Amino acid sequence: MSEAVLRLSGLEKVYNKGLQSEVAVLKGAELTLAPGEIVALVAPSGAGKSTLLHIAGLLDTPDAGEVEIGGVAMAGLGDRRRTIARRRDVGFVYQFHHLLPEFTALENIVLPQLAAGTSRRDAEARAHELLDQVGIAARADHRPSAMSGGEQQRVAFCRALANAPRLLLADEPTGNLDPETSDQVFRTLTDLVRGTGLAALIATHNLDLAARMDRIVRLEAGLVTAST
Repeated sequence: MSEAVLRLSGLEKVYNKGLQSEVAVLKGAELTLAPGEIVALVAPSGAGKSTLLHIAGLLDTPDAGEVEIGGVAMAGLGDRRRTIARRRDVGFVYQFHHLLPEFTALENIVLPQLAAGTSRRDAEARAHELLDQVGIAARADHRPSAMSGGEQQRVAFCRALANAPRLLLADEPTGNLDPETSDQVFRTLTDLVRGTGLAALIATHNLDLAARMDRIVRLEAGLVTAST
């Protein structure tokens, strides 16, 4: 059996710790993702799904518990090594594309690769390849404002996958799109994930999309449970 891409063990997270307004968001949450697996994360508003994604993606730290990516425990790593691991191993996609408006689609995909030490030539070749895979190669020189919402989100997917991460984390990636575009973008995303063999955890309120993933997990009362 392949080693888990992501393993979350006993995650706890409390906001306003020690105050009267203390809120325990995670209470021992656990989750494992295998290579090539697409998992839907479903949760009521305010249940902590964004917190879980941020901790899994090393953007936040838990009060207790462990995050392992590719079998490597992250808790003991210093800030620099965590940053390197996040840049190398994790890709993020959000509801809003967050593309840099002053740069073209190609440049938005090239920039994270340059930050990771890739040469400009190789970074541009990788960006062209990804744009071709998602069917918008002709948009390479367009800025975000000249693209549709679906095209913008496709560029965001390409940017997230630019450094060939092990893990993709997506927070409502189709939530800002109309139903038809949402379906098209979701198919693009799943094709990319299947083609690369990475693991994906996708938070969504769209139960129709969730049902098309490999499995559904729910975050309720601070715990991750399998969908029934």
